[in-house]
This record gives sequence, C-alpha cells and structure tokens, in this order.
Amino acid sequence: MEDGSSCKKNKPPSCGNLVTILSLDGGGVRGIIAGVILAYLEKQLQELDGEDMRLADYFDVVAGTSTGGLMTAMLTVPDETGRPQFAAKDIVPVYLEHSPKIFPQPEGLFARLPKLPKLLSGPKYDGKYLKNLLSKVLGETKLHQTLTNIVIPTFDIKKLQPTIFSSYQSLVYPSLDVKLSDICIGTSAAPTFFPPHYFSNEDILGNNSEFHLIDGGITANNPTLVAMTAVTKQIVKNNPDMGELKPLGYNKFLVISIGTGSAKKEEKYNAKKAAKWGIISWLYDDGSTPILDIAMDSSHDIVHFHSSVVFTALQSEEKYLRIDDDTLEGVASSMDLATKPNLENLVKIGEKMLKNKVVHMNIDTGVYEPVAKNVTNDQELKRFAKILSDERKLRRMRSDTMVTDLSISNH
Repeated sequence: MEDGSSCKKNKPPSCGNLVTILSLDGGGVRGIIAGVILAYLEKQLQELDGEDMRLADYFDVVAGTSTGGLMTAMLTVPDETGRPQFAAKDIVPVYLEHSPKIFPQPEGLFARLPKLPKLLSGPKYDGKYLKNLLSKVLGETKLHQTLTNIVIPTFDIKKLQPTIFSSYQSLVYPSLDVKLSDICIGTSAAPTFFPPHYFSNEDILGNNSEFHLIDGGITANNPTLVAMTAVTKQIVKNNPDMGELKPLGYNKFLVISIGTGSAKKEEKYNAKKAAKWGIISWLYDDGSTPILDIAMDSSHDIVHFHSSVVFTALQSEEKYLRIDDDTLEGVASSMDLATKPNLENLVKIGEKMLKNKVVHMNIDTGVYEPVAKNVTNDQELKRFAKILSDERKLRRMRSDTMVTDLSISNH
C-alpha cells in the first residue's frame, strides 16, 4: 500500500521535473489575507491555461494549519463532478460571511465588560457554528478523497504529540483516513478560543481510534517543513510517484508559503512588562493571548528560517517564495476580531501585500530584507504561475508519451 499511487488525479512528480508545494499559515480571521493572495495566484494560472483551472491542478501537496487547514480543505474538496468545490476567489467571501458568526462580537454594554472572567470558565467561543458550517460544506468527504495530496497538522493533547493528517499516511494508516470536517475542526481548535475536538474513527479494518485535538499551530503554524518532510518520506520509501527524486533533493522542490501577517514591528510585549506577569497575564493581556502569539510567531519564523537556509544552501532561492508581513498594527493582528471594518481592512492588507516588495530572510540576522532584484510579490507570483503551468504541461506530455509507448509495445 505504501508504494501505491498517491498523486490523486494530477500527473505525479515522476512525470515532471519538480515537486510543487503550497503552504498556508494559521491566523484566524487573518486567513482573509492569504485568501486574497491565493485568488491572485489562481487568476494568473487561469490566464495561462483557462478559466476552469484551479490551484489543486498544479500542486502535489497543499498544506495548511488552523485557518490554513480550512483553506486547504476548501481548495481540494471535490464537488459532485469531481472538480474543486471552491475556487480560490471564493475564500474571501466565505470568510466575510461566516467569520462574524464563528467569532461573535459582544455588543452594547457587554462590549465594555472585561473578557477575562469568561476565559477563566471556558473557551472564548463554543465553536458550534464552525462545526456546523464545516460539516455542511465538507460533508462526509474523507482525507483520501481530496483532489491532490494534503497535509494538515494538529496536536493530540491525550498523547501529547502532533497528529499529522497526510494523504500519504492515510494510505498506510487507515485510522488517519477521517472526515475532512473533523480534521479542520481539530486544526483550528486554538487553546482559549475554541474547545478541543474529540472524535473517534473506525477504519476499514475495523480498528477504532480516538483523537483529542487542538490547534495545529501548536505543532507548526507554518506547515512548510511538515509538507516537505511528508514528500521526503515518500522518496525514502521509494514511492513510484516520486520517480528519480533523491532524499533531501530540495533543489527539485518548488514551494510557495503564504503567511497571514503579524505585529512584530509593533513590539507590544517586552521583558519589563512580562516580568510582572503571572499565569493569568500570560493567557490574557489587553485582549491578546501572549503565550499563543509568542508560540505561533516563533513557530512560523523558525520554519521560514530553516527553509531559507536550505534553499540558499542548494542555490535554489528562485524556487522558494514566502509572502508575509510583520508590520500589522493594532486590531489587524487579532485572530478573532470579526467586525465588518476589520474584515474589510484585512482584504486591503492582502491587496497591499501583493504590491509589497519580495523579502527574503537574512539567514545571519533573521531580519526580513528586500531581495536584490527589487520585485513585488504579485510579479513573483506571475513568475511562479508560469513555472507551475509549464510543469503541468510537461507532466501531461510525458504521461501521454508513456501511454503511447506502452500501447505500441503491447501490440
């Protein structure tokens, strides 16, 4: 089973020159920012190959954490015709419509009351609307049914270890072949925001497994390395879909990693202030949850740092694109402020990020710096779209040639 095809409906990397990965960070309502960028990328691909094309047609793996996991499912879940149920341009409207109900905002007198007592007695939100929405949208679709391979991190609090839901692993461990809705609820169950998600699954062998999941951001808020590792494992195990790829041959990887912004430049925390904090203040400070902010920012930065070093070492910087912005200010950095003005502002931030200069991480200082060629993110996405389009055409041509050769040899 491990050596069976896991390339879904797309032609596998063995028919082309690259492994293509799309990675989507967590960030709550800030997923709107990533949604704007994804819509732009898909539009560029459609201009090259036709309006029916979708992102799932170009990527071997789509990985997503938390809100990125929700977008991953939206981009890869099939409709009744076997095509993606959602186009990338549908993501932002879905967020604008449903975020206020997922994260209901207090009004009137209640808006002025402190939120701390609520947090001490349970999560900020009950998560019922999100569960119902995901169950309705994703239905009974299971992990193995997505249109391309996906990787979604979660963390199991009973086992105290990550649980990675990977299309590749679902072929080997049927217990992981669970409903997409359960995976998405689990990966978005951020501590203090939503309750942990419990469910059980009986696999095709009759074995029953339990899951006690919280937000995948605890494992990897930026899932780029998780996706690259999932592919590398298939190379090590000689999955025929991977062709002649070698372990750690990241020079053959094309990676687009999309963040949801952060408020680093705002410097809202400092050691003098935190020195006075007890348990409560680490969990709640002026509407924020410092321990979560710190853990998740650290997570996506260290992954970007590692990825930057790897692609630089292999002289493959041209195949790695990270789009993010660490200059968010005030309420824009909130994961759950679902007011109409803030949601609309996040759309504008996404549009602004497209026009921002491409930045790479300085691997000596960890600081984000503009690249020497002085291009913008939208220009770079156009270049990546052309590479993705060419790779897809190459795979189809080689696949058709192999089929023709096989037909001739059989006669």
